[in-house]
Amino acid sequence: MKFTIFQESRRGARQYNQDRVGYSYSRDALLLVAADGMGGYLHGEVAAQITVELLCDLFQKKARPTIANPHQFLSDGFMKCHDAIFNYATNHHLLETPRTTCVAIIIQDGVAYWAHVGDSRLYLIRKSKVIARTKDHSKVQQMVEAGKISAQEAERHPEKNKIYNCLGSIYPPEVETGGKVPMQDGDCVMLCTDGLWGCVTNEELEQFLTAYPVLYAIPQLLDRAELRGGVHGDNLTAIGINWHEDDDELSTIALSTRKLDIDQVTTRVDTLAADRQLKESKEVTEADIEAAINEIQRAIKKFSK
Repeated sequence: MKFTIFQESRRGARQYNQDRVGYSYSRDALLLVAADGMGGYLHGEVAAQITVELLCDLFQKKARPTIANPHQFLSDGFMKCHDAIFNYATNHHLLETPRTTCVAIIIQDGVAYWAHVGDSRLYLIRKSKVIARTKDHSKVQQMVEAGKISAQEAERHPEKNKIYNCLGSIYPPEVETGGKVPMQDGDCVMLCTDGLWGCVTNEELEQFLTAYPVLYAIPQLLDRAELRGGVHGDNLTAIGINWHEDDDELSTIALSTRKLDIDQVTTRVDTLAADRQLKESKEVTEADIEAAINEIQRAIKKFSK
């Protein structure tokens, strides 16, 4: 298994970053996850954090060294994240249950399997073209499928970010799975939140992710999206890989990322989760932050068995 990976998350023009991103891998399998905490709901960043950490934790426990049934693993994992979010909300007596979108992919034995809830997207690019893309669980996407508007009109529709499916809702999530696509040398996979895809075109995605490795392409796409988002720009996050054919019997992994292994990703999102508290109160101590982190970790451990 040989790939190059890069990930980055930016706050954009928002006060808090509610996006979370992470990945985990074994000798023969790779998991990528991106989640977008819903800004209209209290503690959306906590829902996203629980989702990314729990999926990565489940993967680390189940990949021995591959996942027996990737689609089933992702479907069950999403439901466990949904339950863990509710458990957290109950234990903390929250008036609203935190909510998040999520998109995840597993690549093992050279085959890609994915699942998503909401409008965080997956793109699979091969030979300069997007050959697979998840469909948003949004009212605008439903209008496209009903023939009421075109795909081009949907990209400019003012309500394109209103979704009907997420983790943490009072309704059980509808986990949509896809893939079982054999990977080819040179393929590029990118997972991203709507803060990125909402401000760049498919043509730009194809151009940058074909012309440059993810190490250079993703920052340039984020730069464009952040500039176009301006003072109303959303959080924007992406994680991507370039897939390479093995040239020997040993697996080679090139880690080109600003946030490296899963332990560091966990530490990073824990810090971001405390960010809201830090900005709302100057009296928050390190002990307070540590207590909040421990609460989230307990919520995750309960559902990662």
